[in-house]
Order: sequence, then structure tokens, then C-alpha cells
Amino acid sequence: MVTDELPLTDYDQLPLGDLKHRIRSLSEDELQRVRDHEREHGNRTPVLQVIEARLDELGRGAEPAPGDQRNAPRVSGAAGGSSVSPEHSPDGNTPLRHGVYEQTPARGRD
Repeated sequence: MVTDELPLTDYDQLPLGDLKHRIRSLSEDELQRVRDHEREHGNRTPVLQVIEARLDELGRGAEPAPGDQRNAPRVSGAAGGSSVSPEHSPDGNTPLRHGVYEQTPARGRD
């Protein structure tokens, strides 16, 4: 299943906290599609637990919250990877071990 076919925008990039809120508007069928996708791809236990808990709520009579998650804003930085480049990374230095200069590796020293 292609992620675009899922009822949640940028599903694979959603943090667990956001997922908990966004699945509340999904029907039981939509949520089962998300669960099947998760089992086939990430198979992340915390995510599956959240989905199963919501499916249980729906099975006991809960109604989906109003709204369409396909209209939700895209997750920032989802498709392009990290916006941090190596030139903005900190220097490769090693902190002093117990404050003793001679015990620190000579990384980067000539």
C-alpha cells in the first residue's frame, strides 16, 4: 500500500503524540488500513498499541471525531530529510576526561 492511499497525511513521519490525536477522526475501516500498513512496514509496538486501543474504543461505540485528516497540514521536514548540513554541525571534539588534559584523545590536534 502506498502511503498516499492512507487516510493520514505523512503517516510514516508522524510522531506518536500527533498520531494519537489524528487517528481520532478515522473510521474503523480507515484505522484498520493504517494498522495493516503499520504491521507491514514499521511494526512499531507503541504505534500498534495506540491503534488497537482506538479500534477497541470504536468497537465499544465511540464515534470518530469530526474532521478529515487528509486536509491536515503536512509534517514539516517529512519528505526532504534533515535540513541540518554538516557545515552546521558542532566540531568533532571530545570533552576532557575528569578534567585531565593528558588523558584526552588528540583528536583534531596536529
